Amino acid sequence: MDNAQTLLGLLEAAPSHGYDLKGEYDRFFGGSKPMAFGQVYSTLARLIRDGLILELAAEGHSGGPERKSYAVTDAGRIRVREWMFTPDIPEAALQSNLFAKTVIALLLDEDAGTLLDAQRACHQARMRELTAAKRGADLASVLTIDHALFHIEADLRWIELTGARLTELRAGVRGA
Repeated sequence: MDNAQTLLGLLEAAPSHGYDLKGEYDRFFGGSKPMAFGQVYSTLARLIRDGLILELAAEGHSGGPERKSYAVTDAGRIRVREWMFTPDIPEAALQSNLFAKTVIALLLDEDAGTLLDAQRACHQARMRELTAAKRGADLASVLTIDHALFHIEADLRWIELTGARLTELRAGVRGA
């Protein structure tokens, strides 16, 4: 996920302080990995440098330090639209770690089926965790979890297909 573009989009929705912006980011996108404050402020600095946002007048609040507020510029609004309506090209993960482990196992005359079984079990356990996390979750979280589940399902299909083709793959690896 492009954190800078996401923060820019949140700022276009409403000018905000860095602290509040982090809260909005974490609410919608943080899940189990909230954005660090340092990352928020370094991203805001880059967005200012690039002319995509501007810093509004700082304001004091309840005896604490002054808080800077940020708003999107016209160039920032254009960037949000370009980012939002440019389709993401699916990454083809052609050199996956699991594929590399499978080939190495075959080269070392190890049981590649056992490692595929272990990976399948790990994927299935993760699916159970994610499915449990959906119970009682808000819609944004459910959609994020569904995205992860669909990727795991694709990996499981790959594991099944590769397991069925291990003999053929072994012959190809040894013949290379």
